[in-house]
Amino acid sequence: MPKSSGTPVATQDAYLSHLSRDKKLQLIIQEPLTALTIRKNICLRLICSIMSQQLSTKVADVIYNRFLQLYNGKEPTPQQVLDTPATTLRSIGLSNAKVSYVHNVAAFVIAEKLTDSKLKKMDDEAVIAYLTQIKGVGRWTVEMLLMFYLGREDVFAIDDLGLQQAMIKIYRLKTEDKKAFREQLRKISAKWSPYRTHACRYLWAWKDMTPTK
Repeated sequence: MPKSSGTPVATQDAYLSHLSRDKKLQLIIQEPLTALTIRKNICLRLICSIMSQQLSTKVADVIYNRFLQLYNGKEPTPQQVLDTPATTLRSIGLSNAKVSYVHNVAAFVIAEKLTDSKLKKMDDEAVIAYLTQIKGVGRWTVEMLLMFYLGREDVFAIDDLGLQQAMIKIYRLKTEDKKAFREQLRKISAKWSPYRTHACRYLWAWKDMTPTK
């Protein structure tokens, strides 16, 4: 993984040192990760996350580019999205459900006068509770938003299948008892705090490089 010049050395040293205390996780930690960044237009990022659900990265990128072309390649305002007919959104490859959810996000942002700065002032759980009020927006979607658009360092997406699969292999976890399995995930990940986001990123990268059987 490339080392990012945008990540302060002190920050890199902090999460690398902390996460390396987990000897099993340490085995998959190679280099510092690219920097987490804070992105603008969180409303659009949330819409993008919804559109990409259950799709490969390649297909999601195609649909998102089609979406932007509806607005001459520019990022639309929430009102523009809300005013876009359902038939138009379906024409770019969105399901009926996703069209409804995209409209729900735009309507919520307008009604709540939601701004990037408002979300940035909230803690992680407050953001999750706030945005999951929107029909079609689940906890996992908001967790991805926290990690990759709000730059939060201590998020663990317990329901992410990729993370679960990686941890099953690395920690040799048993999955027969679902409640006990989730408790194991929580217990292991608690040790990574306050850098759980970085641990997740290492696990995802390791899983992508590990052939499936």
